Amino acid sequence: MTYSIVARDPETGAFGVAVASRFFAVGALVPHVHGCAGAIATQAFVSPLYGTDGMDLLRAGKSAEAVLRAVTERDAGRHSRQMHVIDALGRGAAFTGDTCVDWAGHEIAEDVSVAGNMLAGPQVLEATLAAYLEHADLAFDARLMRAMEAGEAAGGDKRGRQSAALRICRGEAYPWLDIRADDHADPLAELRRLRAVAGERFLHVAEALPTADNVSGTLDRGPLDAKIVALEAAREDAGRPSASHASPPAGPRRT
Repeated sequence: MTYSIVARDPETGAFGVAVASRFFAVGALVPHVHGCAGAIATQAFVSPLYGTDGMDLLRAGKSAEAVLRAVTERDAGRHSRQMHVIDALGRGAAFTGDTCVDWAGHEIAEDVSVAGNMLAGPQVLEATLAAYLEHADLAFDARLMRAMEAGEAAGGDKRGRQSAALRICRGEAYPWLDIRADDHADPLAELRRLRAVAGERFLHVAEALPTADNVSGTLDRGPLDAKIVALEAAREDAGRPSASHASPPAGPRRT
């Protein structure tokens, strides 16, 4: 009932999962991400254990293929489940049970995997993967979003739209960005709106949070607050009418 993309950004080392579905709160169970270990999407007749136990194995250094085998081979219900994984080295593995509702399948490329079930057809995953591979110039979050939007334009979930989620970790166990549209008429558009709101303040604060290498984080809030105030002033200026009718500022760039 879902399609998703799991990826590692080779430039930054970040891991991310983006997912959309005609199902409530798809972001609650499907994406599992750790900034040092990898990323997993578990879907179809979902087993959350594929994500939780699979992530434990990734954190222990297991390969994507070893993780997939470990969690699926023990499960008598695997025939109706779907899972795909990218490990710490960017290696991918995927499983689609033989009783997943058509159309169901998966594709893997370097540092990225796409998978879905109950889709309009194979073109959904083909478009999702192609858009991701063709937009390496975009920031990682924007690249994942572009891929999901391409999949939706190709048909997406054949039952329609309801929820979507985007989770990205950058070198830490906690997420750099974790946004969800749990019940929305246009969930991917809502994710885009939430990402824009996150860029106003949240993602700047995220840069100052404690990390495993710096458990105190940024202690001086002065430069952070000044940056946020300056950005808010720039947005206000950009929103004022002008005789020149200048074009809006470009989208987010890779940082």
